[in-house]
Amino acid sequence: MKTWQQVRDFPLAIRLLLVNQLGVNIGFYLLIPYLAVHLTENLGMSAAVVGIVLGVRNLSQQGLFLIGGSASDRLGARGVIIAGCALRTVGFGLFALGDGLAVLLAASVLSGLAGALFNPAVRAYLALEAGERKAEAFALFNVFATTGALIGPLLGSVLLLVDFRTSAVTAAAIFAVLTVAQALVLPRRAAVPSGNSVLADWREVVGNRAFVAFALAMVGLFTMENQLYLLLPDGARRATGWDGAAGLVFLTGTLANLWLQLRITRRLKERGSRARWISAGLALMALSFLPPMLVTGGGTAPGGVGEAVLRSLPVLAGALLLYAGVMVAQPFVMEMIPAFGRPELTGTYFGLFYVVSGIAAAVGNTVVGWAMDAGERASAPWLPWACCVAFGLTSAVGVAWLHRLRALPGRPAPAAATA
Repeated sequence: MKTWQQVRDFPLAIRLLLVNQLGVNIGFYLLIPYLAVHLTENLGMSAAVVGIVLGVRNLSQQGLFLIGGSASDRLGARGVIIAGCALRTVGFGLFALGDGLAVLLAASVLSGLAGALFNPAVRAYLALEAGERKAEAFALFNVFATTGALIGPLLGSVLLLVDFRTSAVTAAAIFAVLTVAQALVLPRRAAVPSGNSVLADWREVVGNRAFVAFALAMVGLFTMENQLYLLLPDGARRATGWDGAAGLVFLTGTLANLWLQLRITRRLKERGSRARWISAGLALMALSFLPPMLVTGGGTAPGGVGEAVLRSLPVLAGALLLYAGVMVAQPFVMEMIPAFGRPELTGTYFGLFYVVSGIAAAVGNTVVGWAMDAGERASAPWLPWACCVAFGLTSAVGVAWLHRLRALPGRPAPAAATA
């Protein structure tokens, strides 16, 4: 109930953006996780073609975040958010209507471009609208996003009992409703020109060495967070011998997020620097991979329900620690990003940050995937878990080092912080 009270305390624009993020994640996760299965089993496409379709979607989104961020700064975040949601409506609608490769590639490009537009724009709008309450606003944003990421796959699995097209139409309908709601309710905010060309803005952001160093230090955050969809579900299945155990990971984390996120952020906000809590959160995320390492080896499958439950506990404990680390670090990461530069370039800073994070997630998942295969071949099942521990501790030390060098902006930073 306290969470909902906090939501009501924010202006209408922020409340709408929170609901928007809930809908965005529901619509995304009810469709995209099942897209590969649809392409292979329903349409009979080869693994190579499936990889191209999925890769085009990812590249269209991750590669264009900087453009979306700049568009938000120059055209106004409101219009970019609406355009992004409208494009995703069209993209997901094409997934429902098209069977040919050309249509599917167009759907992938449009849905990816949509994410590149509204992701940095939503965060820029939220940061500017929340003022000094950025950390709390982003904490609530994380709650709504996590809840949507749980509801989406559950709803998608139910809709797939009908067929994939029903899932795609439902996802498109969700984004259509969000588009209309934002056009009707989201207040207009005039864009403040930066006074420079787009390329000059990009050079200014890329030339902010403190910001680039901070973005690179966040590689561990995104690599570890992505293991909620790769390593931890696989570990839960291996530990218990039950495919449904992966769902317990998401359920446990979502319930913890709903209950604890805002409490954690509010208590930490006035107790020390943001860098301290970001570093602590990263370290906690790193340590979260130690408990599952104890039970996810290549031993025999559990002999009964009791043993399966016991073996699931370290995995769930690891998931709780990982979610807790995200809850500690992420709101302060989001709060810090705009403080690196001028308010006129908030969207551009978020855009570049998400370009780096997308590359980091891709590289990190590749390394963890390689470690999973190598560990299996070498009878060293601990290897991928150890890789995640190393990623997290390296990032934690990196942020602490930047803080020690006084390279990170302090609190508050209402106007500008130079490199």
